[in-house]
Amino acid sequence: MTVAADKTAVELALDARYLSGYPREAAHHLEALPLDEAAGVIARQPVQVTVPVWEALASDIREALIERLPDDVLRQLLAEMDPPIAAELLGRLDAESRARCQMLLGEKAAQALVALTEYAEDSAGRLMDPRIVAFRPDMSVAQAVERMRGFKRARGLRELFLTDDEGALTGRVEIQDVAIAGPDQRLHQLARPITSAVLDTATKEEVVEKIEAHRLPAIPVVNVSGRFIGVIHQAALVAAVQEEASLDIQTMVGASKDERALSKVSFAVTRRLPWLQINLATAFLAAAVVGLFEDVIAKFTALAVLLPVVAGQSGNAGAQALAVTMRGLALREISVRQLPRMLFKEVNVGFLNGVAVAATTAIGVYVWSGSAGLVLVICVAMVVSMVAAGFSGAFIPIALTRLGQDPAQSSSIVLTTVTDVVGFFSFLGVATALQSWL
Repeated sequence: MTVAADKTAVELALDARYLSGYPREAAHHLEALPLDEAAGVIARQPVQVTVPVWEALASDIREALIERLPDDVLRQLLAEMDPPIAAELLGRLDAESRARCQMLLGEKAAQALVALTEYAEDSAGRLMDPRIVAFRPDMSVAQAVERMRGFKRARGLRELFLTDDEGALTGRVEIQDVAIAGPDQRLHQLARPITSAVLDTATKEEVVEKIEAHRLPAIPVVNVSGRFIGVIHQAALVAAVQEEASLDIQTMVGASKDERALSKVSFAVTRRLPWLQINLATAFLAAAVVGLFEDVIAKFTALAVLLPVVAGQSGNAGAQALAVTMRGLALREISVRQLPRMLFKEVNVGFLNGVAVAATTAIGVYVWSGSAGLVLVICVAMVVSMVAAGFSGAFIPIALTRLGQDPAQSSSIVLTTVTDVVGFFSFLGVATALQSWL
């Protein structure tokens, strides 16, 4: 089968049933198509079918497709998208494309999305859905039901929020209570207390804490004046947390958060190359340390054979400490205040593991070389380097967090530099000091 036939088969598979039933898989297929063909697939299908697929597309693909979609299709997509995703998209567009989208949306809807883009990336305001409708406490059940019938997106609605004349929250009514209530009953008679709410400036971690503590399907968002301005649905939050976790995996090795599996080669290169250049610089730094002991290595060639053993073990030990610390920060098990405790723990873990690994190493090196001096050198270096690795693995992410930086972005690169330099220096430095024993 030719490449052209393959593409035709993929396009034929992207019918409405496939798009609606498997939006993520469909998004992956669309990302593999030429942009004009992908735009044609989206334009041919009803907006109810294409919105989930559109939201699952890589951000760079969505940006490129905007230029190729007709105005009426783009208007419907923007209007039906979840506001946080639409706001993120607007924030990434150039001025010309952003102006086009705002014109298509209309002044009121565009202002609401622009307001969302002004919130910090990791804040409750950025995660919330501002389209939620508040109800008056004195409204009857019949009036509330009639009003809900006019909602464009009522599916998944599980509770109604009640507000007073000032827009402040006064209670909530669960949908099942509305379903079994008499038509003349008032909403305030069915109301339950608001167990928790968050400020629009609250961080994602604070929102997660409150949702987990109270087991809420959704959490209302209020501004500094106490006015009800939106809701964060649990599903949206879970998706955001999952995305953040997967992005951390990419950023820890120097890949961009924006890159997807099927992103363009040029896009991937421009995002990855700067970090590879930084890695190269750190590799030269480690090589420079080895160069300081060139004479000792030339005199005792066995040192060159064993050098990777020390660096490899310290690198693994540091990665373990880094992973535990990063997870603790992500789950808010620890904060910057716990730095001394984390350092004490990881230094002790590094020391004990270093002693155990050094004992095993000593047996192997002695059997191989028969040199007690070489055994002493590698054992001392192993303990020193693993203690330093444990210290660094805990210190680096917490220090970056304290400085307001993303610890996932560069922790592993800094850690690799530290473990390589300390591992090489400790091993070769001890060998130089004890060369009369070798």
